[in-house]
Amino acid sequence: MNNFQSLRLFIPELIILSTILVAIIADLFYSKEKSYKVGYWVLTGLLLAMVVLWLTDKTEVTTLFLNSIALDPFSRIFKFIFILATLFVIIMSMRASELQKVRTGEYFVLLAVVVLGMFLMASSIDLIMVYISIEVVSIASFILAGYLKTEVRSNEASLKYVIYGAFSSGIMLYGLSLLFGLTGTTKLFEISEAIARLNGEGNLTLIIATIFIMAGFGYKISAVPFHFWTPDVYEGAPTPITAYLSVAPKAAGFALLIRFFNSLFGTGAVFEPGTWQSLEGIPWQQVIAVVAAITMALGNLVAIQQSNIKRLLAYSSIAHAGYILMGIPVLSQDGIHAMIFYIIVYLFMQLGAFFVAILISNKFGTEEIAKYSGIGFKSPLLGVLMALFMFSLTGIPPTAGFIGKFYLFAALINGGSQFYWLAIWGVLNSVVSLYYYMRIVKVMFFEGQSELELYLPSAVPTTLLMVFGIPTLLFGVYWSPIADWVQNSLIFFVVRM
Repeated sequence: MNNFQSLRLFIPELIILSTILVAIIADLFYSKEKSYKVGYWVLTGLLLAMVVLWLTDKTEVTTLFLNSIALDPFSRIFKFIFILATLFVIIMSMRASELQKVRTGEYFVLLAVVVLGMFLMASSIDLIMVYISIEVVSIASFILAGYLKTEVRSNEASLKYVIYGAFSSGIMLYGLSLLFGLTGTTKLFEISEAIARLNGEGNLTLIIATIFIMAGFGYKISAVPFHFWTPDVYEGAPTPITAYLSVAPKAAGFALLIRFFNSLFGTGAVFEPGTWQSLEGIPWQQVIAVVAAITMALGNLVAIQQSNIKRLLAYSSIAHAGYILMGIPVLSQDGIHAMIFYIIVYLFMQLGAFFVAILISNKFGTEEIAKYSGIGFKSPLLGVLMALFMFSLTGIPPTAGFIGKFYLFAALINGGSQFYWLAIWGVLNSVVSLYYYMRIVKVMFFEGQSELELYLPSAVPTTLLMVFGIPTLLFGVYWSPIADWVQNSLIFFVVRM
């Protein structure tokens, strides 16, 4: 489809682009104290984009802009995830005390820029678009991580993020260039056809290119050994941005990972057992399974040692990247279904945990877990909801986290006996994670003393807490609507040969 024909199907992205421009202009008319109102412009634009996205044809499967991006149900569900996460984070940001002392107009504009980049990440089927979309998300994220310019740890977070990001970006770009040099095209489906015609002649180059490209994806999803930036960046960034980075860009990384390799090596509408058979010489399924196992183990074991809530949740997010990555080696529809389902429920429980941390920081002035003592008595609402989110992140029934992990482990078991060890490893890691999640609950409810005057957040934070808490519990007992939505979204644009 040519560029002009593509525009009618690109309306949600055009709305977001217009929102960015309007927000930039609006920020010129607000004082520093009123610059937070730019957030309302961005909220309105994203809500409009979500409505338009909902009204678009749910079954449309085509390509846009001369086969650069794909429009299909798979990209559509991720776009809803991106917008939803961003809406929540904007509201969280307006309630974060650490952002009230700085001008936040550009902050909300950058969040909209990240959304646009993630939209493109979920749809990219061209090497150039893949790289551009990743860089749009990364560069905006670098700035957001260091947005508190007067704080040393925020500057450190941004610098480390830039260094690691530039390094992984360079490695990935080299892998993409090898792929282009081997096949002579940037279109993923044309590359797939070219690889099939090689008959194994370029396997060494293809393997090296794939490893380098995997390094770029590993950086985006915080998989071992590309995770080193995560804890320092998460600790130093503004807390709402830490929450955002742990959910939305990570989801975009998984969306691009799935689409890239399914388009490049897949044989059907979604991963099939024949995928990656053209890359003989390396047991890819086993390699990624090992990476997933190491990622969840490292994240959980190092999280045990953390005393800062943001660092603990940072290492926790690394472990959860390992859980989600378990769906890739199976190379099945069940595996991808489980990954997307888990990403959706993870959004609610992870953002909920971070929002409780923000409210505790605002009221009690601490991020140290040891100083959470008695918060279950001082603020029962925050204590109970934090406990709920910790139970869900662990995977204890009847929470959404349990159902998410159940789908992942079921996909592994259905994938064959060669994946039983990974399912057992995942269960053992969930048991390990119980220790540090329950440590937070223990400090809140079994240490400290009760207070005569209880703290209850105001109406807006309480409402947002309910928006996080109710789905975390509800999807643990009634999850079929989400499961059906995910199942109906497992439709990719593919070129039939």
